Amino acid sequence: MRAWLLLVGALAVHVIDEASTGFLDFYNPLVLSIRTEMPLFPMPTFTFGNWLGGLALLVLALAALAPVVRQGGPAIRLASWVLAVVMLMNGVGHLAGSVYFQRWLPGATSAPLLIACSVFLMRATRERSRGDSAGVRHVV
Repeated sequence: MRAWLLLVGALAVHVIDEASTGFLDFYNPLVLSIRTEMPLFPMPTFTFGNWLGGLALLVLALAALAPVVRQGGPAIRLASWVLAVVMLMNGVGHLAGSVYFQRWLPGATSAPLLIACSVFLMRATRERSRGDSAGVRHVV
């Protein structure tokens, strides 16, 4: 559960980082420019309130899952892997985007924290999976 909560906390820090550095000022024009080349591009554009509200609800929902995460089970291990991989890709995307666009992108400052906590959750989930198969209880 500790690794889960650390990643949720890192996500909260990342959202604050993005919100305070103008993420949507970068993201929305990028999506619109991609749509001129690929009209069926599936990424949406957002208003600030909807974007921030949705991410705040996501962080709260993930934090509220902590008691369920503590109980463990196959579904929680899967959810842990999905969350960790998505957040790892998010962090790497901010850093890779900074290299590609040759400037520090909004959200890049907290990206290493997101990556580190994602790896920590992956390791904790893997250890818990090994412990469950050996009859040992580990808390993610």
